[in-house]
Amino acid sequence: MSQDHPAVVHTVIHFPIQRVWQALTDPADIARYMFGARVTSDWVEGSPIVWEGEFKGKLFKDTGQVLTAKPPHLLRYTHRSGQREHTVTVELREVAGTTHLQLTQTNNADETARRRSENNWTAMLDGLKVWLGEAPVHS
Repeated sequence: MSQDHPAVVHTVIHFPIQRVWQALTDPADIARYMFGARVTSDWVEGSPIVWEGEFKGKLFKDTGQVLTAKPPHLLRYTHRSGQREHTVTVELREVAGTTHLQLTQTNNADETARRRSENNWTAMLDGLKVWLGEAPVHS
């Protein structure tokens, strides 16, 4: 029986919501912070997504589909890697020129997988901040 074990990551990005949305959906931006992945999608609801690249010395090609795209506030998509399919939800809210971002990934096999997903997403979002010109701050 599959357990959900959702991974949830929160961060604040000191850039306007439109710029953060662009960085989340523009293939050139994505390649700069998402571990070098080449992403192909038009980010329209129902459209396919393909991620290709190399991670930890292994080539990968993952697939997914855009479920919801409500720029610049909500992006939800599936992500299939191997035999497991996750749903990733990115919620954005602008407060005084900064963007509050919450990312949730569902369908993690167990608590270890959940923690690994949270660590990977945190690293990816830190990379996004660096790409935008902001140094990540850890508490």
